[in-house]
Amino acid sequence: MDTAGSPRVLVIGLDPYRVPGPWDPEPVARAIEAGLTEFAEHGVGVETCLIGLDGRDDVETVVGKALRAHPWECVTIGGGLRHSDDQVELLEQVINLVRRHAPDAAIAFNSTPATTYEAAARWIE
Repeated sequence: MDTAGSPRVLVIGLDPYRVPGPWDPEPVARAIEAGLTEFAEHGVGVETCLIGLDGRDDVETVVGKALRAHPWECVTIGGGLRHSDDQVELLEQVINLVRRHAPDAAIAFNSTPATTYEAAARWIE
């Protein structure tokens, strides 16, 4: 989702359709979309970079490309990367990529997809 307007926010998180396990990704995908609509309601430009846990992504390439695409004011990192001990190394990699490719961007953390705008707004408004 890209919304005309500034500031620009990049949301990095897990692609719910590419997280293994016996679970239904639809509710999470809908929650992500609902959370992103709040950016449009406030006239704030937002893009997403969703990565999978299925091994098909070169995280450095995918996240690095997204981070270099624009001069981001804020990068919000989703809870799926932070709430699992199994994802600690991935979280470290993402944070270090943000530091390298978007050093002037604030870093925010949401608690759920519904709080994504709220998390970014703490740093952009």
